[in-house]
Amino acid sequence: MALTIGLTGGIASGKSTVSQMFKEAGIVVIDADVIARKVVEVGEEAYEQIVQAFGKDILSTDKTIDRPKLGSVIFFSEEKRLLLNSIVHPAVRKQMLIEKEEYMNNGEKTIILDIPLLFESKLTALVDRTLLVYVDYETQLARLMERNNLSKEDAKARIQSQMPLKEKIKLADAVINNNGTIEATKNQLHEICDQWDIQIKS
Repeated sequence: MALTIGLTGGIASGKSTVSQMFKEAGIVVIDADVIARKVVEVGEEAYEQIVQAFGKDILSTDKTIDRPKLGSVIFFSEEKRLLLNSIVHPAVRKQMLIEKEEYMNNGEKTIILDIPLLFESKLTALVDRTLLVYVDYETQLARLMERNNLSKEDAKARIQSQMPLKEKIKLADAVINNNGTIEATKNQLHEICDQWDIQIKS
């Protein structure tokens, strides 16, 4: 029986760094963001539903979904954002479960589901344990402004659209504090793997 771990964090918390560490340690990672891009490709069921719901104005000349255009539609309307989520989220969940099943059948002992909105989307039923990558608010704000070249106001708005990391600590089975060095983060990850009896390539 495989152990399934839900890896989550917040924007600019360093979740992708930890996800990469798992991959380098020889552990399978199924990334919700990667799947979310796949399920809206031309010809996919979710793609057809999005075009039906939002019209052809959101398409590029090559018929693919123009993400900035769609983003500008849903950014100002919670109703439209919820409509988009109601199309994309079930498709992503379905594909993640298909891939998880395939890896389990191949004999994988540990599978990471990398899900940014694990708690917000109430997807904890998909996993056995949850692992949160945490940074304090000031660090998160500074990293996001630098990484995405955003103003303080824009960066704050993006952080505030998610559940605060402090609240996620209460919900997680284990927490990696990513305020320090890469080495410190890796050491914490190895400690958690030891506690959970996860075999990794060091």
